[in-house]
Amino acid sequence: MRVALLGPTNVETEDGTPVDIGGARVRMLVARLALDPGRPVPATTLIDDLWGEQPPADAVNALQSLVSRLRKVCPVALEPGGYRLGVTTEDVDVFRFERLRAAGRLDEALALWRGDALADVREAPFAAPTAARLEEARLSAQEDRGELDVAALTALHEKHPLRERLAGLLMRALCAQGRQSDALHVYTEVRGRLTDELGVDPSQELQDVHLAALRGELGPRQVADRLPVRLTSFVGRDDELAEIAGLLGGARLVTLVGPGGAGKTRLATEVAARHPLHGKGRVWFAALAGVRAAEDLAGVVLSAFEVTFAGDPRRRAGEGMARIAEVLDAGESLLVLDNCEHLIGAAAEFTTELLRRVPNLRVLATSREPLAIDGESLCPIGPLAVPNGQADVSAFGAVRLFLDRASAVKPGFRLDESTVDDVRMICRRLDGMPLALELAAARLRSMTVRQITQRLDDRFRLLTSGSRTALPRQRTLRAVVEWSWDLLTEEELLLARRFAVFPAGADLAAIEAVCLPDPFYVLTSLVEKSIVDVIEIEGEPRYRMLETIRVYADEQLEASGEKREVVGRFRHYYRELTARWEPLTRTARQLEAIDVYEAEQDNVVAALRGAIDDREVELAADLLGGTFWYWLVKGDNERAEMSVRDVLALGDLLPADRFATFRAMQLIMAAVPGVTDAEEAAAVIESCVNSGAVQKYPSLAIALPMLAFLSQNTELARREVERAAASEDPWSRAGAEWAYSFMLVDDGDLEGAERARDRAYDQFTAIGDRWGSAMTLGMKAAFVSHTGDNQGAIDLYQRGLEVATELRSQDDAVQQRWRLAVEYARMGDHGAAAREVVAAEQFVRDVGNDQLSTMLDYAKAEVALRAGRTEEARALSVKFKQRAIASSLLGTFVTEWIAMLDARVAIADGRFDDAETSAAVAVQTTSDRADMPDLAAVAELLAQVRHLQGRDDAARRLMELAQLIRGRLDMGDPDVRHLVTELGEPAPLTLTKAEALRRVREEAGLSTG
Repeated sequence: MRVALLGPTNVETEDGTPVDIGGARVRMLVARLALDPGRPVPATTLIDDLWGEQPPADAVNALQSLVSRLRKVCPVALEPGGYRLGVTTEDVDVFRFERLRAAGRLDEALALWRGDALADVREAPFAAPTAARLEEARLSAQEDRGELDVAALTALHEKHPLRERLAGLLMRALCAQGRQSDALHVYTEVRGRLTDELGVDPSQELQDVHLAALRGELGPRQVADRLPVRLTSFVGRDDELAEIAGLLGGARLVTLVGPGGAGKTRLATEVAARHPLHGKGRVWFAALAGVRAAEDLAGVVLSAFEVTFAGDPRRRAGEGMARIAEVLDAGESLLVLDNCEHLIGAAAEFTTELLRRVPNLRVLATSREPLAIDGESLCPIGPLAVPNGQADVSAFGAVRLFLDRASAVKPGFRLDESTVDDVRMICRRLDGMPLALELAAARLRSMTVRQITQRLDDRFRLLTSGSRTALPRQRTLRAVVEWSWDLLTEEELLLARRFAVFPAGADLAAIEAVCLPDPFYVLTSLVEKSIVDVIEIEGEPRYRMLETIRVYADEQLEASGEKREVVGRFRHYYRELTARWEPLTRTARQLEAIDVYEAEQDNVVAALRGAIDDREVELAADLLGGTFWYWLVKGDNERAEMSVRDVLALGDLLPADRFATFRAMQLIMAAVPGVTDAEEAAAVIESCVNSGAVQKYPSLAIALPMLAFLSQNTELARREVERAAASEDPWSRAGAEWAYSFMLVDDGDLEGAERARDRAYDQFTAIGDRWGSAMTLGMKAAFVSHTGDNQGAIDLYQRGLEVATELRSQDDAVQQRWRLAVEYARMGDHGAAAREVVAAEQFVRDVGNDQLSTMLDYAKAEVALRAGRTEEARALSVKFKQRAIASSLLGTFVTEWIAMLDARVAIADGRFDDAETSAAVAVQTTSDRADMPDLAAVAELLAQVRHLQGRDDAARRLMELAQLIRGRLDMGDPDVRHLVTELGEPAPLTLTKAEALRRVREEAGLSTG
């Protein structure tokens, strides 16, 4: 238990947990007992000290009551001599302060103060004189420090205007800043107060300071700067600077550990330059990189002190340590020991001995592994923060450093649309490592940033333009890595080079299966030496290499002749892993499976790409089959499409069931209604059935019915729905209901579609598949919105958002968000719509997906239109069109989306003829696809245009057609509700869907042939 009295009374357990000690009188008791730590205090003394001259009638019982309350939270014992609090002097800050002050460790002593001593118990009779004594000791300690900044001294002087020593310190500090007149003003003021209030003259000491100030003897003085010259600006690492400063405040040894090129030396130099002791000339820097023998270490440190020694080599180390200790013991000191890794044992012994000899010393060390001695505080120094797809990259530490160094070698270089992608790539591929970024920036003297990016695969030849004055191991990227590599043992070298096969790092099980049996102790040694990094994911360690180290390790693996064997084990391990986890992506263990896939994704992709390149057909097919569904669930469609294409290129070598499955997936990903070749789709579906693929791969339960439906083969689509519905697999049955709902919507059976969706949702929920649940909720929300129940739709979208967020599906989460925003706008709650847009934008920035932001532009424009912000909507429309055309996200839908948005903006502007033209484009695209729900929405939009043009008969016809095509009007749209109010309920029609489609085209002035 610890008690703090230098401020409000505070009690903590050993682990720092605060202890609630109760009311004012109990606080007085604990404070009084703590002033006699470990010693009994007589009851009579306590009564006098707590109540003074007015004790309660039954003072003994009152004291016992207080003690009883205190015992519930603090160790208080009754002994023959009185009551004793179970703490030692080290447990009470008052006594630690006095010990540190006596030892001359004034910064540490003063850091214990949290305010006025005994601040919250001053009403107790014992408190005032004790507090006065402590405050006097505090003032003396502050004065003994000798040098405080002007602001701190001014505050103290204002509080104690007659304290002459304090006035002298303030005068010295002001003169040191060149403020001689201010210093003389302080003297005049103090002299006047002494005369007026005490009738005395200033002391001789203060008069001497005054005279020195008059003579100009106290002007600014140069403080010895023994740190390496800083020729470049210091960029980034603000958090690390604060952390290290905090560690140095409480620990005597702080070691910055991290890989080569992380900037440990520069960071240590910056920390030392900002340390208060630097201004007092009490900081030294010893560079150990050039030291080859342990016995030379003391000599190098002495040379940093500009002290040399000679004599018998056998006596040299001992004499050197004595000389070093003598210099450092003259006051509080900070010693930087830079680059200890190659002398780690000698550096540890040297530092231990030095800290033992010099109590006022603090050591800041840099190393690629810890010194591993008692009292060491570690501060891991890793890469600078790097962007990962974010649009705005300017605030990332790696980018800031690269730009700073780039502008130095190529004036005028800046971050803009022409450079941002390359700068982002350089920072990411070079791991955000400062030295690598500086070497890359130096290349701008003779190369463009694009040329640098294109050559990053050959980084060790590329990055060789370091400073000529730097140490040889800091002039090239290869030399940086080789310095660390040469410090490894044979067993460490073996594991390190084999570890290169893991681009995404690995857990212990994978390393054991692929690299080395029982690798744990060798692996932890590589972690200690900053070759391998370790992170915890839900309590389990995962190991990884920085990309630059991994590239070097891969070279060593290639040279060893064992790469083929290790890569083979790597690929087979991930085939088994994906085969084990893929079925779980459609169960209640879905999130667990996704965690595994997210951690292993780059490894799986590397195994797959390698198998494709080496034409290991069955292995490639197994790896693709084991990860394809995860990609679809996460919305990684581009990677899925590319991988399916490349595996299918292996042709007839693929097993028939796999070829049919992947071809079906390829068609469904590319399918656009009305475009997919019906005969080819049917042939692929039959191949999946005949090869037995439908029994092996549950994803076909959705893919085959939808492929048939999208190719407008209704009969085949229903057959495949029935096949899936009869499956023994519950997920396949849920998928059948999901696909069936699409067909019922197309038939205009909205009630039947909703029942199918409800069954799908219940079944997906029962088996724990969040993807299916989120998809179904989105469909249900759109259906509810069409009934006019905006709030009901909002509730469903919010549930869908919760599920998509839990699933960590970026596409689904953004879609749910922007549909929420639009639905709020349709309901007229424009404030909520704006909040959802902001939330969606923040999500897109966080995940760094620019394609998703394109979709969001469309939603923002619609929200602005419904809020009456036409100018804003027009600007957003232009932005959306520019980005949508350049993006592959919307595919062939881009023309339709642009036309719909142009029509709505034109309506808001009163340009009804332009709106008609744009609406006609949308009618063309939706009718060509025979997409009935989308065609109904366009028909409603064209009806609105016709009404505004004064052509109400045409508007009524379009409303009737929209109602027939969808099965109902979109009564959640306030514009449609307004049309119904103006024109009346549309009459029911008895037409076929094909005839209705023809008539909508006719109303839009399009060919109906």
